[in-house]
Amino acid sequence: MIDSKNVFGENLKSCSENPLTGFYRDGCCSTGEEDLGVHTVCVILTEEFLLFSKMRGNDLITPRPVYNFPGLKPGDKWCLCASRWKESWEAGKAPQVLLESTHEATLEIIPLEVLVKHAYREKEGQQ
Repeated sequence: MIDSKNVFGENLKSCSENPLTGFYRDGCCSTGEEDLGVHTVCVILTEEFLLFSKMRGNDLITPRPVYNFPGLKPGDKWCLCASRWKESWEAGKAPQVLLESTHEATLEIIPLEVLVKHAYREKEGQQ
């Protein structure tokens, strides 16, 4: 969606094309009425989060060729459901967020201040 905006009200940047992410599998964390999971938070996956998600019933590690899903690993960028990210944050296992690639719809579920505290900073490579 060309006119999608990020959490700063700027044009939404791509999250990842390898692996190809996004509800629409266009590389962006765009959303729409059909995206009931609100896949709007662009993150850099960690082993801790992947194991947390699997434990919660959403296995993002195991490849599923029938769905053209390669399986994810630490370091991959991925569009997460905002509610799953919030759940992982509440459990102390939230991955870092790429704010420029996180859709503004996320702000209906997660406050900007919380996202900023978990923002990936390229120069330091850390929170």
